Amino acid sequence: MKKDKFSVTGMTCAACQANVTKAVSRLEGVQKADVSLLANQMTVEYDENLVDAAAIAAAVVDVGYGAALLGAKTDGERAGGFRSEWQARRARAEEEAKALRRRLYTSLALLAPLMYLAMGHMMHLPLPGIFTGEENTLIAAFTQFLLTIPVLFVNRKFFIVGFRALIKRSPNMDSLVAVGSAASLIYGVFALYRMMYGLSHGDPELVSHYSHQLYFESAAMILSLVTVGKTLEARSKAKTTDALDRLVDLAPKTASVLRDGVETILPTEELAVGDIIIIRPGESIPADGEILDGTGYINQSAITGESVPVEKGPGDTVICATINKNGSFRFRASKVGDDTTLAQIIRLVDEAGSEKAPIARLADRVSGVFVPIVIAIALVTAIVWLLVGKDFEFALSCAISVLVISCPCALGLATPVAIMVGTGRAAESGILIKSAESLENLHLIDTVVLDKTGTITEGHPSVTDVIVLDNTLGESEFLTLAASAEAGSEHPLAEAVVEYAKGKGLTLPEAQDFEAVSGRGVKAAVTGKTVLAGNAAFLAENGISADLRDRTEGLAAAGKTPLLFAVDGKPVGIIAVADTIRESSRHAIERFREMGIEVIMLTGDNRVTAESIRSELGIVEAVAEVLPAEKEAHIRALQARGKRVAMIGDGINDAPALMRADIGIAIGAGTDVAIESADVVLMRDSLMDAVTAVELSRAVIRNIRMNLFWALFYNILGIPVAAGVLYPLFQLRLNPMIGSAAMSMSSVCVVTNALRLRFFRPSSSTEAAGENENMEGSAAEAAAPIPAETENTISDSAEPFEKKGLDNTMEKTMKIEGMMCGHCQMHVKKALEGVAGVVSADVDWEKGTAIVTMDADVTDEALTAAVTDAGYTVL
Repeated sequence: MKKDKFSVTGMTCAACQANVTKAVSRLEGVQKADVSLLANQMTVEYDENLVDAAAIAAAVVDVGYGAALLGAKTDGERAGGFRSEWQARRARAEEEAKALRRRLYTSLALLAPLMYLAMGHMMHLPLPGIFTGEENTLIAAFTQFLLTIPVLFVNRKFFIVGFRALIKRSPNMDSLVAVGSAASLIYGVFALYRMMYGLSHGDPELVSHYSHQLYFESAAMILSLVTVGKTLEARSKAKTTDALDRLVDLAPKTASVLRDGVETILPTEELAVGDIIIIRPGESIPADGEILDGTGYINQSAITGESVPVEKGPGDTVICATINKNGSFRFRASKVGDDTTLAQIIRLVDEAGSEKAPIARLADRVSGVFVPIVIAIALVTAIVWLLVGKDFEFALSCAISVLVISCPCALGLATPVAIMVGTGRAAESGILIKSAESLENLHLIDTVVLDKTGTITEGHPSVTDVIVLDNTLGESEFLTLAASAEAGSEHPLAEAVVEYAKGKGLTLPEAQDFEAVSGRGVKAAVTGKTVLAGNAAFLAENGISADLRDRTEGLAAAGKTPLLFAVDGKPVGIIAVADTIRESSRHAIERFREMGIEVIMLTGDNRVTAESIRSELGIVEAVAEVLPAEKEAHIRALQARGKRVAMIGDGINDAPALMRADIGIAIGAGTDVAIESADVVLMRDSLMDAVTAVELSRAVIRNIRMNLFWALFYNILGIPVAAGVLYPLFQLRLNPMIGSAAMSMSSVCVVTNALRLRFFRPSSSTEAAGENENMEGSAAEAAAPIPAETENTISDSAEPFEKKGLDNTMEKTMKIEGMMCGHCQMHVKKALEGVAGVVSADVDWEKGTAIVTMDADVTDEALTAAVTDAGYTVL
């Protein structure tokens, strides 16, 4: 199977889209044809052994439209392809908009005197003498005709496209407008001839009668009002791609490249894989790559949605279009042009917005038969009124009103505009929805299956509890001994202990005589003391006995792994390590429950750990000890019970389950946005983004249903009124000019309603959790403060320290100036907890305070020095 994109010209409404789709789908070998009225493009999947691109284009031309294969790109075009292609599309759209405005202004300029001449006498407005009086009636009528012809000429596109579609037996909205306007013009010409006949035969009554039945102003007004609607609609539709416009504009136009030892400024289109690119503070990154040397704080909010800059150093990856807020570095480009993360995001969002959602099929089916049915209704209307004794002018007026009030556009735009805005809004939030069908199906989900490791939890072990058993040791001293002994081990649990100690700012002396016993623990000499670390069996084997079963079993029941430590033959403490639960996961699971979605956890971990997490988070069901290959079977079993299942995992080990689920969501995919197994890709490691995706899907579907309701309601109500069903009872009938105005505004209303999705915001709990997660995640990565551009000032009269005794500990509250973000907060915390005697420091950058807890007498000067050395001011 081959997949090609075609540009399609001449489409003006949903009926056009339906006609093109039917024409191409009828070809042998065509498996799928997606036609986008918004993008004027068509994507076709076909068997190239049965049909070729030329035959597909010919099928489109046969039904009255233009089609051309979008050709392959050269290497140069590929390098900057997404920008140049998007700019070309935007330029075409702007040129079409300008042409539409020119038509509109010309039409209105001619329509104003025409309407004044035709309607002025009804409103008792002054008219030149040449147009008043029975003797000048023919002059006034012929002048109206002369003013009408230029309006029809300026808007000749309606007649060219509309009548060509009629000839091809594929009528569209332009056909309705063309027939209605042409009928008005022809009847006006007929009336003009009747007036000339009356004048030449001395019949003033005939002249007077037909002078009031000129339809020239209706013909011009219909075209002008439809053009007004088209112009407003074009403006509204242009706003649907605002999110993509902003993404495309993110990429820098030039890059500083090091070639042959010389720094050169090059257009980003000329970048090649392997180029060494130099980045300075404030510069945008022009390609994906890996940092070679230097460091920087990267603002990735445009791609991942993270609000706080992330520190990057040698070996870390950087993403195109992110911004280096501080620091300088060099990186090697690994992906450029169309291969970058940004380009893939743009392509996914663009394709998802151009695809049809299942809910659009109803509108497509209706649009496909809508215009022929309306033409038939118009004919029946005219015949019925003639049969009941009304004159030809009355019957024609009703028939024209039916033609011009009917609006297939509103039906056709109801779904694609909402889909385009919804996928764009999702991309701005770091959520990539890969198809319109996925966006729609998300709202049907009633069960969410979560992988534990890396989805609910952080994905790596970290210290959760530090229990000191020896009263002669402070926590800092115990951690120093424990971490120094574990520093020689490569075990993940040992690495967690070392990382925790370093995070406290502790200096770890080098251990001597290190020995690792597989499956048991480690033994080492630290500052002349023999330190053992491991399980209870390891300590027992070394002659150390301690009744710690209650403590260790309690920790194990909570899903934690207890590590026992002994110094010089005496148990001194326990450090518990676990894969900790993300704070955002707690909020997300709670929000899923509020939305009526059942949450199930699948994990390869043991039952004790799984049950601990299940009970802590309130998850309905937890399935433990599941192999990756078995997850797919569990998904299938849920579907067999009638569940609509979304599987959320890392997109790699969970690929079979992601493929099997109704919706597969890959979480924390980073730069790997092209995971084939997932329907939705979350750029951040936050489960709250999955909640946002479901909320957005529900908002989009509500919007589409509202659009479809009003579009159908408008036509169901408007067509009978235009046909004159109210005339026998209330003497009410619709003027064709009012009908054309109503038709134009119906499309504008549908598009405007869809644009409300641009202001979609996640629920308040979603935003709060997301902000908390961003703060915690960024703080964990902080190693140095970002220089603050402004300072958080606190009253100079405040005392820098407040003291309060707490049993064997003391608290001091410090007022600190200069903290601006989570990085600053973490840096101050590390600095204070690195002071000997400090047990913990609770730092709040927003309030500018730090509450320091100590188990020894620490001077104010020592605390002040620690904060000052970190780059901040103690007030």
